Amino acid sequence: MAEKKKSLADQAYEIIKNNIMNLTYPPGMPLTEALLTEELGMSRNPVRTALKMLQSEGLIVTDYYKSMTVKEITDKDINELYQLRELLEGSAFKLIFEGGKAEEYSYRIEEKVVHMCAVASDVYKWELADTQMHLEIVSIFNNDRITKFYESNLSELVRVGMYSLKNGMRIVPTNENLKKMVKYMRKNDYERAFAILKKRPFYARKRQRHERRTEKRVIFIYKILKEVLKHDETRNSNWRIYY
Repeated sequence: MAEKKKSLADQAYEIIKNNIMNLTYPPGMPLTEALLTEELGMSRNPVRTALKMLQSEGLIVTDYYKSMTVKEITDKDINELYQLRELLEGSAFKLIFEGGKAEEYSYRIEEKVVHMCAVASDVYKWELADTQMHLEIVSIFNNDRITKFYESNLSELVRVGMYSLKNGMRIVPTNENLKKMVKYMRKNDYERAFAILKKRPFYARKRQRHERRTEKRVIFIYKILKEVLKHDETRNSNWRIYY
């Protein structure tokens, strides 16, 4: 039986959504029907339908004047999404070990990690594979409501993951750490396996960048004060600067 052809609205929806998730349309980017119809080579109706669908998913927001933009990624968004992941996956991971299924899930997760390694050269494909690995962990619940709740947040998790990768998170070390996690699971070593799972490289890099920026600001301010004091010293011999 031939596969049913997707409607133009569905095609537009998939293209726009992928562009939002892979940051081709970055957070905060204005979107207009005119821009998208020209870019996609479609009429306004399917594009308008696609935009309404993406608005309902929260990936596109409108302001008071009905201007549309790609939803920003805030620190609050990042914190909330990672808290959600930690709550669900932390409980799921513990259940895997308590239920005596650590070895079984080590192979299931390893399959996802192998795929992540295979697509490591494509950042977007890697991030999609990463979300599937995390979804495999929560599958231990065998709970449709939890799965749907988790899947409803996957788009934002992918966007945040892409944002993290663009801001310092590295793919190869992450893959290697996940391989170690699988090995610890085979050894039934919950503590070491979970310690790897809950690592959040983005925050570590974010703190490092914040510290570097702070240090640069201190040096910059010091240089300004030094110049000011030098200038004053030429006018008043009582001014001195000490190192």
